[in-house]
Amino acid sequence: MSKIKYIDLFAGMGGIRLGFSQACDELDLSHECVFSSEIKPHAIDIYKYNFNENNIHGDITQINASDIPDFDYLLAGFPCQAFSAAGKQLGFDDTRGTLFFDVARILKEKKPKGFILENVDGFVTHDKECKTDEIGRTLSIILNTLKDLNYKVTWKVLDASNFGVPQVRKRVFIIGNLITEPNLENFTFIKSQIGDILEEGLPTITSYFIDQLLKYYHVDDLKGKSIKDKRGGKNNIHSWDIAIKGEINIHQKIVLERLLRERRKKHWAKLKGITWMDGMPLTYNEIASFCTDIPAEQLKILLSDLEKKGYVKLEHPKDIMTINGKNKRHPDINKDKGYNIVTGKLSFEFNEILHPKDISNTLVATEVDRIGVVDGEKIRRLSDKECLRFFGFPDSYQSNIPNKKLYDLIGNTVVVPVVKSVALRLLQ
Repeated sequence: MSKIKYIDLFAGMGGIRLGFSQACDELDLSHECVFSSEIKPHAIDIYKYNFNENNIHGDITQINASDIPDFDYLLAGFPCQAFSAAGKQLGFDDTRGTLFFDVARILKEKKPKGFILENVDGFVTHDKECKTDEIGRTLSIILNTLKDLNYKVTWKVLDASNFGVPQVRKRVFIIGNLITEPNLENFTFIKSQIGDILEEGLPTITSYFIDQLLKYYHVDDLKGKSIKDKRGGKNNIHSWDIAIKGEINIHQKIVLERLLRERRKKHWAKLKGITWMDGMPLTYNEIASFCTDIPAEQLKILLSDLEKKGYVKLEHPKDIMTINGKNKRHPDINKDKGYNIVTGKLSFEFNEILHPKDISNTLVATEVDRIGVVDGEKIRRLSDKECLRFFGFPDSYQSNIPNKKLYDLIGNTVVVPVVKSVALRLLQ
């Protein structure tokens, strides 16, 4: 059999390429990537380093399809964009002005055997015309376009946690070829847990935040805990639980816990005459209405001290207002100020400590550097190798870029074993 040639568009770290090449290897098929395109500089750096390739093309919108070498398969994890409201489901013409248009024009010009496209799971219902529609206009137009190009197309949302990585990560895969409709049903699932990918004996972190965590909790009790102030639950630690901004008494904790629950109830918005928001500031009188067991003067002192320490703040409730022609939430200065919880989850050095027997939630670029793991009797961030293992990259894949830039890329990349499984279906 002749060598399979493929192109890698919106290549990122090369995860789709890697999964596709692994599928080819498993089927004993000779293969070659003949064209790659990516615009993010640190993605290009790590891609070149791992694939020993220097000729990475830039902006695909500026490249003529006729200048791309002939190939058999197109791989693309293209960004999700809404199509123009003026579109009338005209297929190919409706895709102009989006990055999918560049995928479509290349398919139209080069007529390869098939393709693998990947996107976030929200892509399925993106830009719905009616709430009852199963799929949105975006996916509908894309499917129509691909079918108009004579491809037999199928799509499915797949969860990476079923493919041997310890992370819930749902992504939609759209695949097609010119002969028969590929099958994306009935995969053999493989399960794993976080402990399977962790290293041991790596350097840990010493900081005031970590010291406070370990002062109030045994290191083993931190496994599986979240650290955020605006949510509750038995597996959540609040900043006041570890006295980050100073010690508070039992009565103040009671007030904070009640405020935490009450501020999310819709009836407060109705009383204030504003559109409900999740996390309403509540006035002293409103707080007093559900703290009747605490004397009025004592409650004022407790709240004043919490504000002074920075656990709560006084602010106007926000309502939806039209600003510069756009509807957005803005403080309504005509409404009385109320007390609100201050700190969001990204304000802490860590917002989650992983449990080795769990699987993680979806890792996103803005939060990867706030995830901790227990190593011995201390805590540290995820290592580069662990980050990559969460996405099924083999240990032979190495990072040559700073941690922050790796976190940026890793939070947006594909899970290699899922791509491999999808590619096997397409190639078989």
